[in-house]
Amino acid sequence: MRTLFNGELSVDYGQMYVDSRTEAEMYEGPGAGPHECFRGQRAGLCGAAVPGHLYLVTGMHTGSVPLTVELHETEPSLDFDDWEDIVETPFRAASHDTALIEWGGEVRDLGLPSGMYRVRYHCRGMDEADGPSRGEDEPVVDEYLIQFWPAPLERDRIVKQTSESAAYWHRFASELPPPPTPEELAEAERLAREKEEQEERERRERRECAEKREWGGRLPSDRLRTVGKAATELRTLDVALVHAIDEAGAEAQRAIARWAAHRACDVAGLSGVDWIASGLAELDGGLPFSPPLDDPRAARDLLYADPQIPSSVVTRPDGRSDSQQEIALLALLVGSDPDPLKAVLHALRAAAGAHGTRWHDLLTEVRGVFPEIAHAPLPPKTALLPPEKRPRYGNGFLGVAVKQQPDEDPQR
Repeated sequence: MRTLFNGELSVDYGQMYVDSRTEAEMYEGPGAGPHECFRGQRAGLCGAAVPGHLYLVTGMHTGSVPLTVELHETEPSLDFDDWEDIVETPFRAASHDTALIEWGGEVRDLGLPSGMYRVRYHCRGMDEADGPSRGEDEPVVDEYLIQFWPAPLERDRIVKQTSESAAYWHRFASELPPPPTPEELAEAERLAREKEEQEERERRERRECAEKREWGGRLPSDRLRTVGKAATELRTLDVALVHAIDEAGAEAQRAIARWAAHRACDVAGLSGVDWIASGLAELDGGLPFSPPLDDPRAARDLLYADPQIPSSVVTRPDGRSDSQQEIALLALLVGSDPDPLKAVLHALRAAAGAHGTRWHDLLTEVRGVFPEIAHAPLPPKTALLPPEKRPRYGNGFLGVAVKQQPDEDPQR
């Protein structure tokens, strides 16, 4: 025989525990309250229905009780004379981390080897201790002994019953409904799994329906989902055109991006400015931009400093006013994006902004120029979302704060 614990153990609500479960099993497995732990047992006092866990009842409500825990190689002899109440239950120690646990959570390692055991729980003085609390200097009222020995799985049993407290817990255990059969557990798991799968399908369908509404009745391609802001903003103007451009292929996308940059610069009066014209030629030739267009900040600064640059304000499709020339410069710069789909959507979005209230004319015109997208149905001129739901282009040009321009006459 080896003594695993011998001393005083604090209890609250008349409870203490032995546990060998992992942390995941504690949080993800069944609960370990009295209804779960005593379910299907005839004996109270030591609830063992939750695998790897023992729920031990004491007479003392709050305080400390003397407890001894022993490990035997074989079944120990019964001591009927010294103990008033005795029960036996099976227990499987799943790991070497089996611990004695106080109600408040303090853990004391028992060092019990893993394996299948029989547990004999001895109680004395439960009726005398029932209800009161015991202070540190007060005499012992109830005492307890737990004995483990290796044994095959066998039903719990009441070995001896003397106290009214034990009788109460035996009645409690015997009146609980029996535990579910393996077949019932498997069926419950199947139903729970089916419910979860159905709920996931419904969530996915709701997401798809919402996405379809946003994308004109069809789901966007994975490429469109990765483009981000340019695609979502342009779709509020002309979602059919966005789908058509996505399907047109890289060569057509590059051509439309170049065309959009030219149209933006034309409408803003920039095409005749020497360094803008050079940038358009470099864009057409697939060449890197030369100064100042190789530095977006420098290009923007020159835009406001160059006396050749006209100055005009437009109302963008999102309803805000901004510099027409700055938006056109943006169309030129973003048209060189290495990703052809990003380049065309960004450039076309900026070109629409540069056209102001005539954005619909631009999107009509692009269909006539490029047969690859001519099949996309035209949106009505009133196809924009309500102002409060329209995406914002955002303040700033490529991360630089925008010089505030006076708003146009709202009647324009």
